[in-house]
Amino acid sequence: MKGLKKKRRVQIIVVAFVALALATGLIGYAFRDGINYFRSPTQVAEEPPAPNEIFRIGGLVEEGSIVRGQGETVRFSVTDGANTVPVEYTGVLPDLFGENQGMVGTGSYVDGVFQASEILAKHDEEYMPKEVLDALKEQGTYVDPNS
Repeated sequence: MKGLKKKRRVQIIVVAFVALALATGLIGYAFRDGINYFRSPTQVAEEPPAPNEIFRIGGLVEEGSIVRGQGETVRFSVTDGANTVPVEYTGVLPDLFGENQGMVGTGSYVDGVFQASEILAKHDEEYMPKEVLDALKEQGTYVDPNS
């Protein structure tokens, strides 16, 4: 009887570890499309990502780069001061989207153009996404709006 209890206990522990490994694998599989890494225009220019990789890019909308009125697609460039990446977006842009304004876009980099599926713009005069702020400070082009 004592050997049977020990055998059952070992079986339960093995089944628990298998269930834990299976649950971890399923969670990882579910998250694979939900995790989007942030890249600055300089990072994209230095190491272009694969066309099937979904990521976020952020920076300032380059002055004079917004081209509207050619169908539903809007074209513009995003910069961090050192490098510029052309962006195409089909859809309605946020109300606060404009030149020299901070933005973050989600999409993929195909044939040298960032194909955005979502565009986010800053929500007031002083806000800038942390990733964009860090990238601009790293390039030495950040100017504090309060100074």
